Amino acid sequence: MKRKTKVLLIVTVLLLCLVLPGFYSALTIPHYTVEAEQIRQPVRIALITDLHSCAYGENQRELLAALDGENPDAVLLGGDIFDDTLPVDNAAAFLRGVGGRYPCYYVTGNHEYWVGAAGFAERMAILEECGVTRLSGGTAALEINGSRIVLCGVDDPYAWADCDGFTEHASGSFREQVARTVSQAEPGAFTILLTHRPELLDVYSQYGIGLVLAGHAHGGQWRIPGLVNGLWAPHQGLFPAYAGGQYEKNGVRMIVSRGLARESTRVPRWYNRPELVMVELR
Repeated sequence: MKRKTKVLLIVTVLLLCLVLPGFYSALTIPHYTVEAEQIRQPVRIALITDLHSCAYGENQRELLAALDGENPDAVLLGGDIFDDTLPVDNAAAFLRGVGGRYPCYYVTGNHEYWVGAAGFAERMAILEECGVTRLSGGTAALEINGSRIVLCGVDDPYAWADCDGFTEHASGSFREQVARTVSQAEPGAFTILLTHRPELLDVYSQYGIGLVLAGHAHGGQWRIPGLVNGLWAPHQGLFPAYAGGQYEKNGVRMIVSRGLARESTRVPRWYNRPELVMVELR
């Protein structure tokens, strides 16, 4: 074998060894710890976002088994559990699996609205049938392990979009809902804001919230671990500031899930495994 051919073969093998592992898309479970003086005993919160009705085994047994293995005190669903093009079956199977076993709270993502009024109503009916509570500019007071936690949930800004799509009117209405919802939180309780959109941290950071949980960015789709946290995310564009992980602004901490979407995405994930996020409050 000629030297040039041998070098080319070695380079090709090395490139394949670098590129192919990046497409490994098995579920991962990152853990975050948040310390707060209002929390007396540890509280385990599962954050699930952006399932997009993708499949995790028959009747979603892989995802459900992973969730059961973490034994959460509550499950928070951060939007786009349904998709606007894939059938609702996988999303419904997952919701049926968690709705009867854990306290579950849901906020909408943009894709729930993209299916139109009839499709939206169908999906919200599934939530109700499965015993999942939708927070639409409302709050839920949770008593867990001796600690009082107030969960605030807001709709995706597309809830106010008109026939021309997302507008400044929608943005303004969303901001008003955030302010109104957070104002309902009880003084002295630990407050969590559940929202689909991480790119609006500037809005959330105005209110002294204990913790913000979000999704939507899909981890920036492509990553270079240690160098680039995400290549592109919706409503953030190239090199998104909030692709996935934890962030802080004005003392407000935000954790962003990279989500669970796999076969629904046009571009496959690369070094960006789908994730079930666990947050321990202590």
